[in-house]
Amino acid sequence: MPLDKVKTIINDIKKGHTKPMYFLMGNEPYYIDGISKYIEENVLTDAEKGFNQMVLYGRDISVDDIVSNAKRFPMMAEKQVIIVKEAQDLSRTIENLLAYAQNPQPTTILVLCYKYKTLDKRKKLVKAIAETGVIFESKKLYENQVPDWIKRVLAGKGYTITPKAAQMLVEFLGTDLSKVNNELEKLQLILKPGEQITPQIIEENIGISKDFNNFELQNAIGAKDIKKAFAIIQYFAQNPKNNPLLMTVALLYSFFTKLLKYHALSNKREAAKVLGVNPYFVKDYQTAARNYPMKKVSAIIGVLKEIDLKEKGVGAANLSQADLLKELLVKIFN
Repeated sequence: MPLDKVKTIINDIKKGHTKPMYFLMGNEPYYIDGISKYIEENVLTDAEKGFNQMVLYGRDISVDDIVSNAKRFPMMAEKQVIIVKEAQDLSRTIENLLAYAQNPQPTTILVLCYKYKTLDKRKKLVKAIAETGVIFESKKLYENQVPDWIKRVLAGKGYTITPKAAQMLVEFLGTDLSKVNNELEKLQLILKPGEQITPQIIEENIGISKDFNNFELQNAIGAKDIKKAFAIIQYFAQNPKNNPLLMTVALLYSFFTKLLKYHALSNKREAAKVLGVNPYFVKDYQTAARNYPMKKVSAIIGVLKEIDLKEKGVGAANLSQADLLKELLVKIFN
């Protein structure tokens, strides 16, 4: 898990074991921002920062500028810190950093934030940085990994969260860890230390309905609770901005695709691992499997693809979200 690597990097820095280079790259900016912010705020004292810490931006400088500053000696301090934000803007010339990476200034801590891109790990530059510094790749988490990430982040701060509450956050906020963390920090301001985050708390403080959301719609469909499913889509139709059809279709498509895999499993005890879900939610797939045989699941996946096309205007001009949701449920339950 990236979180474990981040903890290792930060713990080493806390102990004073800093490296001359930190190359932070990848598609998930949350960890890149977290590591660079920690270095920016904690390596030097406030008195040392004035002369020995600078923040540069890739769009405004060249690799030669970085090297020139990195070779400078610190003033009245053991180290200087140089943080290059948006370093991906230097992607065309980043290989010019090789000579410096092979012989970095030991009194400089050079941090490069290379967001949304990665270096080719076969290149000499990566190998040179890895020999004396840190190469950290920040990968996007898959949707099914985010609830566990939420649980671990909260556990590190002394809080717990129910599986349903974590799933609600992911459904509403997606896989953007910065957005998820911002909401978690808001909750921590109003909760007592050690308190458990529940769906009720999320509904009251973040504005996500605990009863009318895609997660509950999925469960209602899986359980063939027709009355509840239609009540939820009516709520969606009245609040289309907060409940876009595109997201509903995507989540149901994911659910029925996993249900197809569940049907095909010879050893159902491996369901959580194979489906990539929290064991707590395996019962939802057990229920749905009893209600929808494999052939019906395949047909529903076809219906979801059809509704997705109609939502995009293919073969269904001027149909409202409410009409499409009703059509979806009618075809699923028939």
